[in-house]
Amino acid sequence: MSKRAAKPANMPWLTPYITVRDPEKSLDFYQHAFGFQPGSQPLCDSSGKIVHAEMSYRDAYLMMGVEGAMGATKKTPASSGIECPIGPYLYCDDVDALFRQALAAGAQPIMEPQEMFWGDRMCSVQDPDGYDWSFATNVADFDPGKVPQM
Repeated sequence: MSKRAAKPANMPWLTPYITVRDPEKSLDFYQHAFGFQPGSQPLCDSSGKIVHAEMSYRDAYLMMGVEGAMGATKKTPASSGIECPIGPYLYCDDVDALFRQALAAGAQPIMEPQEMFWGDRMCSVQDPDGYDWSFATNVADFDPGKVPQM
């Protein structure tokens, strides 16, 4: 018997799995707002509605399931009214351009691009399902002298 690898070769070791309200809209939003690319063919139920989809951004991967699909009880932050305590932090080539692109696609601004003490220029936006996303471009080395005093 041959031994299989612990994960498929094309998958990263960590893949966020989020819940969305409308998978078609989410797929379109992530592609136009953040530059994600469609992954494998979405999984549909017997009526043809998407219940699972995948997208990629460079070496990052994102999976999504639909509220209520296949007996799921999870809700999006927007549907539940509860802020999600975690959020993706992705690097991009031009954080200012990505921020403008995300807003044009319907994201809500949380923090405009600004230089951070750890050397990244970053922004944060909220997607239509209520998830907070941070994007950054590394512009400088970390300078311990710029760490805010607590």
